Formats: sequence, structure tokens, C-alpha cells
Amino acid sequence: MAWKGIIGKAFTIETFRDYVGGLSWDEWTPDFIVLHHTAVPSLAQRLKGFNVASMSGLQRYYRDEMGWSAGPHLFVDDQPAGIWVFTPLTTPGVHAKSFNGRSLGLEMLGNYDVEDFDAGRGALVRDNAVAAIAILSRALGIDPDSMMCHRDEPSTSKTCPGNNVDEVAFIQAVKEAIG
Repeated sequence: MAWKGIIGKAFTIETFRDYVGGLSWDEWTPDFIVLHHTAVPSLAQRLKGFNVASMSGLQRYYRDEMGWSAGPHLFVDDQPAGIWVFTPLTTPGVHAKSFNGRSLGLEMLGNYDVEDFDAGRGALVRDNAVAAIAILSRALGIDPDSMMCHRDEPSTSKTCPGNNVDEVAFIQAVKEAIG
């Protein structure tokens, strides 16, 4: 399986909006977005979020260790430029077995089975993820109600994106961000 390559760039909410606006969705258009958490690393393990070295390490992990053709599309952390494009958004990624060919995958930094999603750094990750999904939903005409969590994937037993993530409240926040 040929590796698709990565973008490996960080964006603020504003620059991500511009980036997405410049994309052409001619060959593949996703139907929905799948929300994940990294679990490892957790917020406690990555105090300053992701960086270029993190993206290179993730590329080695997905390509060399897992043998996948791609990884998730986005990694989101709590930093002002905390929206990292990993797998090109205009091509299918690999993140949730039953959903890969039809969805974008967004990984949030943190372990939201144990870390707080509604306060502190977790809330900043959440806010960046809400903004990224709102931007993508608007650009692609995706209904936020179609969003799935990894735990919704039929072949998994994971709690991803974590038991502290209220899916209904998250979707409502995306709808409010779309306005």
C-alpha cells in the first residue's frame, strides 16, 4: 500500500479557514467527520501541544509501524495554531475502519476518559476542534448531525473520543460555530 504523504502544517482558526477555502474537492468528498482523541499522548504528556517533530513521528508510526496508507486528516491541540493538517483533506485517510472511505478523521490531543474536556487545556482543544469541524462542515455542506465519534464505529470497542466528551453538546457547539 503506497503512503499518501502528509501536509504536516499548523493553522490558526483563521488560517485554516483560508486553507480549506483554497482546496478543490474534485476527486473525493467526505460525507461526514469522525471525532477521535489521541489518548496517548495525553495533554499531560504533551505540555506544548504538537510540533513538526510530532508530525514526523506520527508519520513514521502510521506508515512504518502500522503499515497504513495514511493516517487521520487532522490533529488538534490547545495552542493558538493548534489545527494540524496531517493527511491531505482531499483524499481518504485511515482512522476508523468502517468509516475511512467516507469521512474525515480529526484527532484531539488528550485522553478524555480521564482528562477534563470542558475546562483548562481540554476546553481549548475542544474549541479548536469545534472550529475546525465547523469550517469543514460549511465548506463541504456536511450536516453537523452526521458527525460520528470513533466509538460509533461498529467494529470498535473503544470509548474514543473519551467518556468525558458529550457528543450532543459537541455537535451543538459546531452548529453554533457555523451560525
